Amino acid sequence: MAVDYYAVLKLTRTANQEDLKKAYKRLAMKWHPDKNPADNKEAEAKFKQVCQAYDVLSDPQKRQIYDVYGEEGLNENSWQRAFKKTCNGGGGGGGSGRSQKSGGGKKVAAVESKLVCSLEDLYKGARRKMKISRTVPDDFGKSKTIEETLKIDIKPGWKKGTKITFPQKGNQEPGSSAADLIFVVDEKPHDVFTRDGNDLSVDHKLTLLEALTGTNVNLTTLDGRVLPIPVRNIINPGHEEVIPNEGMPISKDPTKKGNLRIKFDVVFPSKLSAQQRSDLRRVLSEVDN
Repeated sequence: MAVDYYAVLKLTRTANQEDLKKAYKRLAMKWHPDKNPADNKEAEAKFKQVCQAYDVLSDPQKRQIYDVYGEEGLNENSWQRAFKKTCNGGGGGGGSGRSQKSGGGKKVAAVESKLVCSLEDLYKGARRKMKISRTVPDDFGKSKTIEETLKIDIKPGWKKGTKITFPQKGNQEPGSSAADLIFVVDEKPHDVFTRDGNDLSVDHKLTLLEALTGTNVNLTTLDGRVLPIPVRNIINPGHEEVIPNEGMPISKDPTKKGNLRIKFDVVFPSKLSAQQRSDLRRVLSEVDN
């Protein structure tokens, strides 16, 4: 005899997903074998039927087939595999509840969260501890909140957009597998350096005197080293000096790094005295000759 899944869940054919979830939670708790030790066989049969009804009606494709063709229209093998994942085949007692708790059936969409990292962390590497809270069904199908601490080892050279996936660490609904939790690296702007792929860029100002006569530039790197850079040639405004292997580590091979690009901006004096102008004309005219 065909089973009316809507009647099993005490719903009409116009029930939406929220109605299905509420009915399933209520009836799964009512007929769970652990809550009916005096009449375990009947409770187990009812519990299996509730799980089976929810599995079919909560799946839009299965529900459409059922609404048109009834129970016979469903492919027996496909829905039984899904039902087995959801209810563990009604294997008696607490086994059904544990199977419901661990999930199965439909996969919920992954949840993404930003992992904001400083440029220093992405340069040197770091460990983060992320405290999360998520909802999961208990042994009776009722939602409960649990807290966990996840450890993330940030690798040197990771870039913005890098994804770290924790399988089944997101929220879980009855009859579904828990969602995956994905952390997506986001890079915090730095006060000094700008990242461009594996390269680092920095702007540095020189006085006109330094640009013409040379100087020593000391840069503090992201790992705290002081990098001396001698400037010996005449520097034109907008000149870029490239220091190999002083950029960001390359994540696939952290022993290698990109380049450090120093962009020079020459600051001209705002005014000159008559004597200074005269001296400059004399000196520069001798250079031209």
